[in-house]
Amino acid sequence: MRKHPVILGIALLACVGLFSIVSIYGFGFFAAGKHPFDLKGRVGIVPIEGIISGSEEIVEQIQDFADDQGIRAVVLRINSPGGGVAPSQEIYQAVLELKKKKKVVVSMGSVAASGGYLIAVAADRILANPGTVTGSISAVMHYANVEELMKKIGVSSYVIKSGKFKDIGSPTRKMTSEEKALIQGIVDDIFDQFVQVIAQNRKIPLQDVRQIADGRVFSGRQAKERGLVDGLGGLQDAVILAGRLSGMEGKPEVVYGVKKKMGFLNYLSGSMAAGLVEAVSGKKADSPGALYLLQ
Repeated sequence: MRKHPVILGIALLACVGLFSIVSIYGFGFFAAGKHPFDLKGRVGIVPIEGIISGSEEIVEQIQDFADDQGIRAVVLRINSPGGGVAPSQEIYQAVLELKKKKKVVVSMGSVAASGGYLIAVAADRILANPGTVTGSISAVMHYANVEELMKKIGVSSYVIKSGKFKDIGSPTRKMTSEEKALIQGIVDDIFDQFVQVIAQNRKIPLQDVRQIADGRVFSGRQAKERGLVDGLGGLQDAVILAGRLSGMEGKPEVVYGVKKKMGFLNYLSGSMAAGLVEAVSGKKADSPGALYLLQ
């Protein structure tokens, strides 16, 4: 039977179009380091290192892995003493969203305390090394007073304000008892949020969490005894556990989140600013506002 040339042409065009779409789709994924036809599955690793002063880059890495169909599970490698309350909470929320799609395991490095621990409790499982420093369940706000120094060098300060609390925490004068009470109330509320999150995620009675939430730190082994972590092990143990929880067999292939490179001028200006603060105050510059930070 003779084939109709129009039908044959339409079928040929459909095949060419389908091949083009598949080629473009595949090329786009390979260019981004992804493998759309890889059925083996991989484990993504998101490093969270140093003092947490921002959340954008880490949240972006988490979201990329959440959307990548080739990533079956994610390991958060935390080596951080914590940092700003708000960025720690934003990363915590991103991990909760990720957990709706994929299994998440935390691997604690040398230190995973305060804000670093807050992020960890959002995961399905937490592994710490026996000597990991963790805990420091607490909140703090720092204020400096350089009033006496200003007097010595002959510098005066004048403030025009619209309310009595507008210059609260000013370094040019002592804080009043009323101002201290107001700041203490904020710190107490932020601390309570931290304790509630731990009790909820770790399934530990609230009163038990409060007993150890006084800023003290624990080794990884001590943390396991108190139910703050699930087990002891290193990064490779966390990768294997993440693979097993997501139904993968053997040792999974791993993919690291891509870090953005900081421009030289931005790095230099940031280092100079931090150095100036350290020289004047005698301590390293912290993130402004409340902190979940190991002191």
